Amino acid sequence: MLPPRRFPVLSDAGLLIGRLAIGVMFVAHGWKKFADTGHSEVAAGFDELGIPLPDAAAAFATYVELLGGIALIIGLLVPLAGVLLAANMAGAFYYVHMDQGFFLDKGGYEYVMVLFAASLLLAGTGAGRFSLDGLIWGRRREDASERESVPA
Repeated sequence: MLPPRRFPVLSDAGLLIGRLAIGVMFVAHGWKKFADTGHSEVAAGFDELGIPLPDAAAAFATYVELLGGIALIIGLLVPLAGVLLAANMAGAFYYVHMDQGFFLDKGGYEYVMVLFAASLLLAGTGAGRFSLDGLIWGRRREDASERESVPA
């Protein structure tokens, strides 16, 4: 059993700041695909890159980035959003950035790697108290612990 955290509010504040920053980045990229570039252009670009099922992949990337980013920002279903966003970044790494080296200025994978790791981190830790997940699931945990402590 892990010892209780000394200042849990700091961890929850850190999760909030991280979720907001990462969520904004994903929303920006998803919005660009959705509104600026458009599905047909994204799918054509994915086809040129050799990504299988480019239409489906373009829809997946666009909506996972847009909706997953929003989910991170508001803190709703963060473990699921984190896994889907990490999968999206794994695809970006494999199909686009892997052979370009590490550094972003050369088309490398450093940014994709950070977003992948951050998405998995949030998938594993959850959203924290300052989130819709915290409001919804935190109350359910409190209710369950109260029922367990009441003698029968």
